[in-house]
Amino acid sequence: MTRAEVVRHTARYIASLQSDSGAIPWFAQGIVDPWDHVEAAMGLCVGGYHEQAAAAYHWLARQQRPDGTWLAAYQEDAIVDGTRAETNFVVYIATGVWHHFLITNDSRFLRTLWPTVKRALDFVTGLQSPAGEIYWAQDTRTGINKDALVTGCSSIFKSLECGLNIARELGADPGRWFESRNNLGHAIRTRPDRFDRTWESKARYSMDWFYPVLAGVYQYQQARQRIEARWETFVAGDLGCRCVSDQAWVTVAESCELSMACVGAGLIETGNEMFDNLARYQAEDGSWWTGYAFEDQVMWPDERPTWTAGAVLLAADALDQLTPAASLFTSVALPEPAHHAKGTGALQDLKQARS
Repeated sequence: MTRAEVVRHTARYIASLQSDSGAIPWFAQGIVDPWDHVEAAMGLCVGGYHEQAAAAYHWLARQQRPDGTWLAAYQEDAIVDGTRAETNFVVYIATGVWHHFLITNDSRFLRTLWPTVKRALDFVTGLQSPAGEIYWAQDTRTGINKDALVTGCSSIFKSLECGLNIARELGADPGRWFESRNNLGHAIRTRPDRFDRTWESKARYSMDWFYPVLAGVYQYQQARQRIEARWETFVAGDLGCRCVSDQAWVTVAESCELSMACVGAGLIETGNEMFDNLARYQAEDGSWWTGYAFEDQVMWPDERPTWTAGAVLLAADALDQLTPAASLFTSVALPEPAHHAKGTGALQDLKQARS
């Protein structure tokens, strides 16, 4: 199957599971969570299902709470996990909305979703510590969980870039988002003591390794050095990327995201090879298995989520330049900080990333 056929087949699978409301569950009768919902919606847009992708974002807008958040999980319009609002879940809509605009150039869509995006980003930047990291979640029972995740904060870093571009496109004031992004990037790069303070370190997880590259926290030579430094730890030959360093389990989504991080780090041939090796994990209906337990030689778990399919489509786009959004996860594109009081946040951040 060619990559073009993979894209069509995969996008068709996601579209087949989207409900009339616009919600995209993990699989039939599965949950909907805000982050994975956006990942699947971006996949739809790559595959040419622009109206369906727009419907997914409008569903999110209808579910947004007055404080700008979404809770952990839904089924259609019903909340099935109301214990918390995770900051990287909340803010990811900015990435999805900007991705949709890059592909469709639909200014009306961008204007319509702007209030939703702004409320989400304002909420999340409001949970930033003085040291720069952004707290993981607001627990609906106990309040703010004042710890932070490297992967989650890296995803937020990319969403802030997207939010700033939306504001620029609409001529809107982003407030302190430049400064917030600058401080967040600095914390991820230089303050490891601010992460995983109250739970076991997540350094065993491959996402903590490559997500700062995927999100643009590290660029150029620093990005390449970071990828190469732990390649042998996390990559299981031609099988793909391990989810956790000490487990014999590779996952398709992490492998796709790593392939994009490779492109961003200038390792384009490596990224292509990583992606092409994943073809064995696609099912006949266009879906993709979550992962493969290679010591047991079984696909595991027994599920084929829409968000995994979304990651496949984003990687295919990054590698083959299928849409105008192809470089979203392989480069950093920031507007001039015209509304920023000091006028230096983003520029300083770019200089730090190159140093």
